[in-house]
Amino acid sequence: MPRIAFKTPNGISYHGLAEELLASRRFEKNKGEVNLILTSPPFPLNRKKKYGNHSEEEYLSWLSALGPIFSDYLSDDGSLVIELGNSWKQGSPTMSTLALRALLSLLEEGDFQLCQQFVWYNKAKLPTPAPWVTRERIRVKDAFTNIWWMAKTERPKADNKRVLIDYSVRMTKLLNSGKYNSGHRPSEHKIGEKSFLKDNGGAIPSNVLISSNTRSKSPYQNFCRERGIQPHPARMPSDTAEFFISFLTDRGDLVLDPFAGSNTTGSAAESLERRWMSIEPNLDYISGSIGRFGRVRRSIKGI
Repeated sequence: MPRIAFKTPNGISYHGLAEELLASRRFEKNKGEVNLILTSPPFPLNRKKKYGNHSEEEYLSWLSALGPIFSDYLSDDGSLVIELGNSWKQGSPTMSTLALRALLSLLEEGDFQLCQQFVWYNKAKLPTPAPWVTRERIRVKDAFTNIWWMAKTERPKADNKRVLIDYSVRMTKLLNSGKYNSGHRPSEHKIGEKSFLKDNGGAIPSNVLISSNTRSKSPYQNFCRERGIQPHPARMPSDTAEFFISFLTDRGDLVLDPFAGSNTTGSAAESLERRWMSIEPNLDYISGSIGRFGRVRRSIKGI
């Protein structure tokens, strides 16, 4: 039976392994009801991390097997958004194709449509892989990860009007002037006179998400520091989670993170008035994640 770690007004944190809990009877009632699965599973790294990761072939078969399970839990218009980090061949300055092979296998096994590729660019990323970047100087630092948006249909629920960004200073001046250099371009595109003169409330963002995630005194980190809890070493930026939840769900929708870590997804869902469920096997990470929430009712003693 799934163990509830804690509850908030909108969500539930579960303690356990995703592959086991999602196969349990208690979770099965949520099949077909999840509007968004937003997650960052352990990366396929050669060097073992404290938060756990698999060897290459284990990772491939493990992630592939989750495809049909995720599909069963998603609503017909729901989305799966998954961050897959880069990996390198052991002892070699060449990249592994494992993440790409895992993605293709996940798409096939889950019968998903690939809606769009996103890139999370971490401008404060350390210069890694160190042997080839800072020692031999034969590579540049690996500063981004891929975030893949997929769904059971070609047209899942999505609305980019909910994630508009501020217009640039130049665009604001253009809108205020009411004048635009319309006509043909060298690219052979023809721009209409009023094409760029309508104020839509903001600019449509690109699929490159920029976030450094370097804050040292966030409520989460302060909570962990005060209680002697080691923070999760690979946290998803809050603004990344907020972007996808806003873009792909409505208020009251259900969001699931099966590899919750510090539970950025649950926290973002809570603040945006979505229901949420998270799964995490590490009790220390669950204990720290409580610092992201205000009102919490704990079920497991000691967290």
